[in-house]
Amino acid sequence: MLDRLATRLATAALRLPAPRTRRVTVTRDIPVRVRDGVTLRTDHYTPDLPGAPTVLIRTPYGRGGPVRLLGRLAAERGFHVVIQSCRGTYGSGGEFAPLVHERDDGLDTVDWLRRQRWWSGAFGMFGASYQGFVQWAVAAEAADELKAMVAVVTASGTRDSTYAGESFALDTVLTWAELLQAQTVPWLARQWELKRGQPRLTAALAHLPLAEADRIATGVTVPFFQEWLRHHTPDADYWRSRVFGDRIAEVRAPVAMISGWHDIFLPAQLDDYAALRAAGAHPRLTVGPWTHGSPGLFVAALRDGLDWLDEHLAGRAGPRTAPVRVHVGGAGGGWRDLPDWPPPAASSRWHLHAGGALAPAPPAPSAPDRIWYDPADPTPSLGGPLLVAQRAGAVDNRPVEARPDVLTYTSASLDAPVEVVGPVRAEIQVRSELSYLDVFVRLCDVDRRGRSWNVCDGLVRVAPGRFPTGPRGVARVPVTLWPTAHRFAPGHRLRVQVSGGAHPRYARNPGTGEPLGTAVTLRAGWREILHDPEHPSAIVLPLLDVGPQSSPSSI
Repeated sequence: MLDRLATRLATAALRLPAPRTRRVTVTRDIPVRVRDGVTLRTDHYTPDLPGAPTVLIRTPYGRGGPVRLLGRLAAERGFHVVIQSCRGTYGSGGEFAPLVHERDDGLDTVDWLRRQRWWSGAFGMFGASYQGFVQWAVAAEAADELKAMVAVVTASGTRDSTYAGESFALDTVLTWAELLQAQTVPWLARQWELKRGQPRLTAALAHLPLAEADRIATGVTVPFFQEWLRHHTPDADYWRSRVFGDRIAEVRAPVAMISGWHDIFLPAQLDDYAALRAAGAHPRLTVGPWTHGSPGLFVAALRDGLDWLDEHLAGRAGPRTAPVRVHVGGAGGGWRDLPDWPPPAASSRWHLHAGGALAPAPPAPSAPDRIWYDPADPTPSLGGPLLVAQRAGAVDNRPVEARPDVLTYTSASLDAPVEVVGPVRAEIQVRSELSYLDVFVRLCDVDRRGRSWNVCDGLVRVAPGRFPTGPRGVARVPVTLWPTAHRFAPGHRLRVQVSGGAHPRYARNPGTGEPLGTAVTLRAGWREILHDPEHPSAIVLPLLDVGPQSSPSSI
């Protein structure tokens, strides 16, 4: 009764089409046996409609809560919905080891679907975050029976997101490890921990060596956390069987992608979009003003995802025709429909200048700016792409910009709007007394009140030999920032931050070259940011001329 009421309210609130049936039968805890004998617990939502296709959702986060609502909503739309707990989670047998068993378990589950009397011969997949990884794990081998995928804030590979810029996404990985472990403790104990502000996690994020951080955060050693600390180099064999992007060109199912400008997987998801387009596919892309856990993301995923399943599984065309829809942030932005991503844009270099200025004009001869980075007091991260929505997104950056270890370069007040839509990158000329360092670059929008709102950012880890140095010891460090769509309004200013880190979003660089998991020695040092004609530092922005190729829209 409560489930039916919840779906009625959700249908009205989300402005979904009327359900095709209200008669849905739910069978819970079905044992699905996979090839190695492990049993995976599975729920089945059965609509009272003959010949209905199937939607498969595999998840390590349980079969209740939002996914239960999704199951009933999709069943009322005319789909068999199968929700399965990944091995080692919520009653399923075996041990949960991220990304290890998802290909085999997923394909075995598809084989189980084929043997059911209600099987129609077609299915789709739906899910966010890890629920999307499991889709990519089977997508290339699911044959023509896979008719649609809805991939929400996810990607075919997690390696590059885990080691963005060849650093380590400490906050995301350790927070995820803590969330997974929290699923195994009683509900009341978990609520008490949340009420206290997760002090164990806070202490763990600040702890060295990192190899002990999982025990501080969770009370136990987390095998995958230890493995990810050990296998962090780009050539590590460990990741070869745990990423699925090498077979994207073989995927035949139409894919809908939904993400947010402050999502942890956004760059990797847009790489998947580009790979599908290069293979001749026509995915749908939606990117909104969301973080990984934004409520607005959940709403958009339900509406867009169910429409996509309607169109490609049930043959009911939805209202949307534009292949790409993005939200342009800032004053005067809003939703835009585009024919592709990224849209045509003019590449514009905004140079760092002496005195903290930022302008398109080439730099004049000037002395470099110096900052002292001390990993014992690491430059903190503030907002941006994080796993936990409450700490993520756009925030006022003035507290971190006031620190002596952060340089800022700010433009003059804008006379006309500047619209930045597409990939963003920076080229920073650095000289350092240490061979091991990080370069963090962030683009901000400074409003008329002086508040500095982060738009996008990126970090690169520098090690000997990675970026060659010139005769004066200067290295040109390319930094890839998160892509963005943002409108800087008249009267606002552009600002670029340059610093030596963003902790605990990224693990601090100890400055010694010690291994990631065991480093304990911290070495501070000076670094110089150059901005003269021989060593121009700049941020490179894709400036969009809003014209026929983009039009206002709504979502």
